Amino acid sequence: MQGQLSLQNDIMESLLTKKIVLLIIFVLLLLGGLFGTKFFQINQAITSRKPPPPPVVTIANVSEVKWATTVSSIGTINPVLGITVSNEIAGVISALHVESGQYVNKGDLILELDTSTDTANLEGLIAAEKLALIKFKRQATLLKNKATSFSSHDEARAELDIAKAAVISQKSIINKKKIRAPFSGQLGIRQVSLGQYLDKGSEIISLISLDKTIADFSFPERDFAQLKVGQVVKISTQAYPGEIFEGVIQAINPGLFEETRTIGVRALMNNPDQKLRTGMFADVSVITSEPNSVLVIPKTAVLFNTYGENVYVVKQQGDDHIVELQNVETGAHRNGYVEITKGLTANDTVVDEGHVKLRNGQKVTLSTNNQS
Repeated sequence: MQGQLSLQNDIMESLLTKKIVLLIIFVLLLLGGLFGTKFFQINQAITSRKPPPPPVVTIANVSEVKWATTVSSIGTINPVLGITVSNEIAGVISALHVESGQYVNKGDLILELDTSTDTANLEGLIAAEKLALIKFKRQATLLKNKATSFSSHDEARAELDIAKAAVISQKSIINKKKIRAPFSGQLGIRQVSLGQYLDKGSEIISLISLDKTIADFSFPERDFAQLKVGQVVKISTQAYPGEIFEGVIQAINPGLFEETRTIGVRALMNNPDQKLRTGMFADVSVITSEPNSVLVIPKTAVLFNTYGENVYVVKQQGDDHIVELQNVETGAHRNGYVEITKGLTANDTVVDEGHVKLRNGQKVTLSTNNQS
């Protein structure tokens, strides 16, 4: 009886083990099928995926142009003639003859100070001059008749001269109370009003001649030998971007400023349209030699970094275009272009726009809006 029970238990354990083994085999087959299906799908996706198209770039040709050698600086625009009109004698303003911003000619009356007291004094001095003249004539007649001494005659003559000088002096005082424009130009903003008392030397109004201006600037000591009076100067201002004004060097300081070791230079500029105004900031270029041939490319084509300057050169490879990273050396920068002193030739073509995703040896597509 015990033997039969033991045999039945062995049979049941054997059947259970077979079921477990079959279940494990089924699970493995199921997982293998799923894995195989997924692997097949991934492999199909990889094999069917198309490579991305080459990036589109804009190109520019290396150009040969004529550039003159220049040295650059920054400066300030100043007037050739520019003053603040002031009074030499104190007084009360009795008349104003100009308004702010008005154009005046040389000699035009700007304002008058009250001269009522001075005019009255002048009349008294004129009367004294007349009396001195009468006395002198009387002494001259008496001297002819030998009825007076030479000393009395000389005293009368001196009194007449003093009286004349007093009249001239008083007329000069009255004339100085009429403030006139010393030269033709444009007035600034008036600083005084009618009836105001002006102390001696009060600022009345600015007066500037705008027909010509001067540009004052400086250069470091190393540029001293290149500068000469009469050289052409070109300046640009923030007020008129892209517009160039020309002039010539009028004067060069004979010595350097000790504090900065720079040399002061002044250029005379024609200003027919009166665009250049006092105090404007100016970018200055002085032409120091005749134009020479140089190679240039757009400044946007150059990759500037701490390791140097590079460009992507576009080359033909069969029916494709590829780019190669090329190290270059640059020179002068002018009007959006940069001089290439080393690394390129006149036959090269470079990438002007579209550098962001480029790498060395990569294929590219040329834009239809390429620069020449």
